[in-house]
Amino acid sequence: MKRGRLRVLLGAAPGVGKTYAMLEEGARLRAEGKDVVVAVVETHGRAATANLLGDLEVIPRHVTQHRGVELTEMDLDAVLARRPDVALVDELAHSNAPGSQHDKRWQDVEALLAAGITVMSTVNVQHIESLSDVVEQITGAPQRETVPDQVLRTADQIEVIDLAPQALRDRLAEGHVYPAARIDAALSNYFRLGNLTALRELALLWLADEVDSALKAYRAEHNIDSKWEARERVVVALTGGPEGETLIRRGARIAARSAGGELIVVHVSGQDGLSETHPGALSAQRALAEKLGGTYHQVIGNDIPRSLVEFARALNATQLVIGVSRRSRLAAALTGPGIGATVIRESGVIDVHIVTHSAAGGHFALPRFVGGLTVRRRMAGFILALLGGPLVTMLLVSLRTNDSITSDVLGFQLLVVVVALVGGLWPALFAAFLSGLTLDFFFVQPLYSVTVAKPTHLIALGLYVANAILVSYVVDQAARRSRAAVRAVAESELLATIAGSVLRGQDALQALINRTREAFNLSSVRVMSDGEALYTAGEIKDGDRLSTISTGERGTLELRGPDLAASERRLLNVIAAQVDAAIEHNALTKTAEEVGPLAELDRMRTALLAAVGHDLRRPLTAATAAVTGLRATDVTLSEHDREELLVTAQESLETLSALVTNLLDVTRIQAGALAVSSAALGVEEVILPALDELGLGPADVHLSIADDLPPVFADAGLLQRVLVNLLDNAVRFSPDASPVLVSASSFAGTVEIRVADTGPGVPDERRGDIYVPFQRLGDTDNLTGLGLGLALSKGFIEGMGGTLHADDTPGGGLTMVIALPAAQSEAPLGTQPAVRSQ
Repeated sequence: MKRGRLRVLLGAAPGVGKTYAMLEEGARLRAEGKDVVVAVVETHGRAATANLLGDLEVIPRHVTQHRGVELTEMDLDAVLARRPDVALVDELAHSNAPGSQHDKRWQDVEALLAAGITVMSTVNVQHIESLSDVVEQITGAPQRETVPDQVLRTADQIEVIDLAPQALRDRLAEGHVYPAARIDAALSNYFRLGNLTALRELALLWLADEVDSALKAYRAEHNIDSKWEARERVVVALTGGPEGETLIRRGARIAARSAGGELIVVHVSGQDGLSETHPGALSAQRALAEKLGGTYHQVIGNDIPRSLVEFARALNATQLVIGVSRRSRLAAALTGPGIGATVIRESGVIDVHIVTHSAAGGHFALPRFVGGLTVRRRMAGFILALLGGPLVTMLLVSLRTNDSITSDVLGFQLLVVVVALVGGLWPALFAAFLSGLTLDFFFVQPLYSVTVAKPTHLIALGLYVANAILVSYVVDQAARRSRAAVRAVAESELLATIAGSVLRGQDALQALINRTREAFNLSSVRVMSDGEALYTAGEIKDGDRLSTISTGERGTLELRGPDLAASERRLLNVIAAQVDAAIEHNALTKTAEEVGPLAELDRMRTALLAAVGHDLRRPLTAATAAVTGLRATDVTLSEHDREELLVTAQESLETLSALVTNLLDVTRIQAGALAVSSAALGVEEVILPALDELGLGPADVHLSIADDLPPVFADAGLLQRVLVNLLDNAVRFSPDASPVLVSASSFAGTVEIRVADTGPGVPDERRGDIYVPFQRLGDTDNLTGLGLGLALSKGFIEGMGGTLHADDTPGGGLTMVIALPAAQSEAPLGTQPAVRSQ
């Protein structure tokens, strides 16, 4: 019997629309003439989902009893007896009721597939067995129902039902996913924006890996060797040398530029095992690769470059990263182009990146300007003249005839030109003098003597020598100008590199001295100021010559290494000026950083004076007036009037006391001297006194506290003050007859207390302002104190190791969320408090 096909709809979280999409597809297949039945579907009370059942045939569920509870499950026997073309089976990871034919619903699906019935099912990413631990780390919620990965891998088709995280939160807030009573807790726990984003990425990456495995199997089955750029795969080749870390980090950056990029690190060693590698370096590089999310591989091959390319092709790599050769130019000239050139030639469509590094054979260094050709080239010119003269003479003597004098002269002329090109002026003059004597001795009559029989021969010799001198001079001047041009280019590159380092965010002074040491082949460079080394590059070695260049009034540049030519000192003077500018910039930046807090402090003082001038005057004036009235002797007060004045004085003084207390608390928070005495306590021990303090009852506040809520680790007094402030704000801004919701729940070792109102809320761009001291949102209410409430609340909560932030209330309004660490389960209520200063 032909096995049925399995189609799975994968979602990142509940509510993305998996069941809805499954029912829509079932209706479409039924319209096309397929025999479709609903074996089991979970609508979770969602009307839109239930409406999609429409005319679809629903198989009645099998009812079982377990410990007096009635449970319903998919009736597997009924579906098998019905034998539809397609069966819709919701929630693949579901655990069946005890006593069912199979423990898991996916096992029921296996039975349907074996019977030749095509099945469409749904599953969330948290139920994939290999990902359950990762999901628990993300969400803090353990997963008890899972589906083996192999079951999903055998599916004929897997589709991701995708919904943006914020869109899912909006659906949840609008009541399309859970009942209203569960919305607030869901938004603050499992359905956090960060959680949903991570779960969405996890689902997409898991499916991408499965697609990649299918692609590899298809390529192997059809013997396809060409590169298919389905995703970036960056192969980094290691030699075991010190440049490995640089190559791995560069490869990781290349892989990170595209979503889903892979980093693959490989070391190819010869079959003889005699490769020059350092095991410790390879071990450290392997650890770095794994830390950056890559994999490490070891390959053995006789032909290292070809083995490397074959490995990259086998993995369908798109990029190959290798280091520039550590060999010197001379070694490269003697032994051939090396591995890099072979890899480039053999790589085909794979992009090859050759990365320079500090261990490369040639560092960036300025050419030494010596005014002309180097001593080595001059010596080579003299040697060429000494060896080339006899060789040319032997050749021309063997071919000598009576009419060959012209060709003889041109032959020696060619030798002089070649010597001039190699060694410059003086070796060419030396070659011209020797070749002139040789021509006169071997080729001009009378032979084998230094005499000249004809005057025309003497003129020819003279012209020959003059020609040689002119050619030598031209070549020497060209060499001087060429080296000057190379020097100018190198200087420009040095300055551009320094500027680029600064623009990329590197420290300006450190970039300057690093590039300076490298460019001038110095062992160390230091920036000194008042006898103190501000910045250092390299290490001081014995025997190095010390040179100093003043950077102006702010310091000196100490250089240790070889002697510096005048032209190099000219460029170093330019660099010293840049060092001086960088020191000045750092000093100004430091000054600005020091002035910043002072400006903020000044702003706070100004706001404080303004607030004190207004908000403290009102209760002080009222108290003064009340006391003055009581002490007045010219007015007779009734008992009622006296009582009114006493109440006014008491209320004013209490208000004044509260304002002064808040000011002192703000000062302590800003000074880092807030005393916090934390202990394990129940949330209700703080919420109820806060409600009593404000005189709020059931008509004003609705409470929703989880039954299994763990104790919170907090300072009871400070937490109560925070709750009083948040509740007072929520009640004040909520519409009449609209109670404030206070809920408490736990999540991933954290207890959250949420105070939600249904008032106007706070715009996103103003959320940060509500925590600023002396800031009243809108600055229109002069009866609300100094504007310290939320600033104090945030300081108190952070002092207890928690956080305070604002969220939107579903349907409109503001929800203030207090997050505090849950007390350890072994710490009973009332344990000795932990006292600390914040």
